Amino acid sequence: MNECHVDGAAIIARYDAVVEKVAEAARNSGRNPKDVKLIAVSKRHPAEAIKILNKHGQLDFGENYVQEALSKQEELAELTVNWHFIGHLQSKKAKDVAGRFTLIHSIDRLTLAQKLQNRMQMLPVSGLDGERKVQDILLQVNIGDEAQKSGVDKDGLFELAEQVAAFPQLRICGLMGMPPASCVAEEARPFFSNLRILRDELVTRIGIPMEHLSMGMTQDYVQAIEEGATFVRIGTEIFGPRPY
Repeated sequence: MNECHVDGAAIIARYDAVVEKVAEAARNSGRNPKDVKLIAVSKRHPAEAIKILNKHGQLDFGENYVQEALSKQEELAELTVNWHFIGHLQSKKAKDVAGRFTLIHSIDRLTLAQKLQNRMQMLPVSGLDGERKVQDILLQVNIGDEAQKSGVDKDGLFELAEQVAAFPQLRICGLMGMPPASCVAEEARPFFSNLRILRDELVTRIGIPMEHLSMGMTQDYVQAIEEGATFVRIGTEIFGPRPY
């Protein structure tokens, strides 16, 4: 990664403001702020920026690119961090992310889930009881029906969920989605509402509890929280413009 100056005081000030806005949006919608987790999206930002925020109390960080994420994990191995993989994941990269992330947000096809399951089965067992590790995942839904965007389409979601739910080393924890880039703030609200409805229907249909909805970014996280988001993914408003 390119090295650049990190203004820690500015990052912390922006972060504190975002934390308060997230809490306020939760309270205004009758929710407990503790039920909404902020993921600081640190892609393309140096490890030093993560270290500053982690020392300030932030635990959850989101990365989009596998090699960048693994490099940061190695550099920051001494920190207590919940790493989230939130970007598009190629099937050939499944072996590199399996077991290395607290949550993978972008599982959108059976072939990818199968490769992830296969890799998880190859990892050493954990604990005295010899139990195998389980990878927590979200299913990414193409809620805007955009041809160029990743995600399972709404019509294929239930079949995919039933298939992935059969994999013993994968645990579906909920859904992730992004509205069309042209839909910001209030224009994004219907997409968030639809994702929540899909999640609720999915829980009823396959009988697996799925508490999480990963939705909402810098331009629309207030609306996402009001519609039930449990994870919001915010980068620019915290770290500033990406250096490259």
